[in-house]
Amino acid sequence: MDYSVYASPFSWRYGRAELRALFSERERRRLWRAVWVALAEAQHERGLVSAEELDDLRAHRNEIDIDAALQIEREIHHDLMAEIRLFARQARVGGGKLHLGSTSMDIEDTVETYRMRRALSLIGAALHKLLQRFAERIDELNDVVCMGFTHLQPAEPTTVGYRLAVYAQDLTIDDAQLRFVFEQLTAKGMRGAVGTSASYEQLLQHNGTSREQERYVLDRFGLTAREISTQTYPRKLDYLLLSALAGLGASLSKFAADVRILSSPEFGEVSEPFGKTQVGSSAMPFKRNPIISERIDSLARLLPAYADVAWQNAATNYLERTLDDSANRRTILPEALLCTDELLTLAYKVIDGLTVDTRRVAQNLRTYGPFAGTESVMMEAVRAGGNRQQLHEAIREVAMKSWSALSRGEDNPLGRLLTEDQELTARIDPAEIRRLLDPTAHIGTARERSIELVHRIAELPPFPEQPEVRA
Repeated sequence: MDYSVYASPFSWRYGRAELRALFSERERRRLWRAVWVALAEAQHERGLVSAEELDDLRAHRNEIDIDAALQIEREIHHDLMAEIRLFARQARVGGGKLHLGSTSMDIEDTVETYRMRRALSLIGAALHKLLQRFAERIDELNDVVCMGFTHLQPAEPTTVGYRLAVYAQDLTIDDAQLRFVFEQLTAKGMRGAVGTSASYEQLLQHNGTSREQERYVLDRFGLTAREISTQTYPRKLDYLLLSALAGLGASLSKFAADVRILSSPEFGEVSEPFGKTQVGSSAMPFKRNPIISERIDSLARLLPAYADVAWQNAATNYLERTLDDSANRRTILPEALLCTDELLTLAYKVIDGLTVDTRRVAQNLRTYGPFAGTESVMMEAVRAGGNRQQLHEAIREVAMKSWSALSRGEDNPLGRLLTEDQELTARIDPAEIRRLLDPTAHIGTARERSIELVHRIAELPPFPEQPEVRA
């Protein structure tokens, strides 16, 4: 790699090498040639390409020379036509039959649909793996009762497993959405300049149909096409894909943001993995910054921006097509998929290595959890004959005193103050008051619901695969 010129971080830093290779310029041109060869095979069956011409095209299909193609492009200003000319020069016998009846987008859109589906199948598999690991951690931590927070303020108890189940449930929604998108990603098909297949119909005449030819080519790539297309496949499909990736990014971003909050000293309940030789800060050697979670939140912000561009492409692809989308799709499609791939890799690292400090969890629960039991205390006292309004005021005053004590750094005196209240103890035994204030008794159906989700995740089938196209 040439480090003396600008390169996108997605070309070397983020995303799997396999995905970077899939979206490389070399692979794009190799796949273009694979489409041309498949088209020539279909046309050979119909007498339009001879056996010698087809063999010649096959023999030269992998002779990618990007520098030579770019030299031609500098003269003619058309990247795909430049590749055709280069291929034709290399395959001197069969080159004259290249691209017969086609328009550029027959070739380009077939390749782009294939690459999107191939990338999405890999991303879907990574999400499936992440969900399985979430399920394992939910099961492992389902009995660890912790304090729940709303508005970033102590609320009522929950369990660490249930909290993780919240993130996992969001991811199951994303999983379903990505499966839907995968099925929707269809090719333009081999249909010529405006999608009517007129050029192919003229060529084939009584030697088969354009539909049969299209089916042959698309089968080689594991693709299907819709009934209607123009010069391109519907650009709405790009938006469908990128908005689904943005939704997944939102789920991962929430998970990462909550890890960051819970790892701050004020909470201190969790921490993401931190290597023995890892440096937290160049200035403060003691720092253990949650950099993986911060990176997730940073990268996830890109995804809705990519989706917004795709929306505009779909909305302004005038009539049978314009080039409003052409330049930006070279960036938004591969980068959105690589970005999502990196997010899933990072999220797996976090959940896999997430450390839960049960001591701090218990400490926070002891500090704030008893407040959740005050309603139960009031209900029992009313059931024993007390006045609900008077009891509410009495308990409220005790609760406010307890909050004041906590703000001074003292232990929570709530239990002691309530058991010293004569109006309460006249109706409820002090031991019963302490039992009702036990926060571990106030988690409702959290455990059962978490396990239900674990079982549902276990039943998810593997994400659909897009077979790899090889030479």
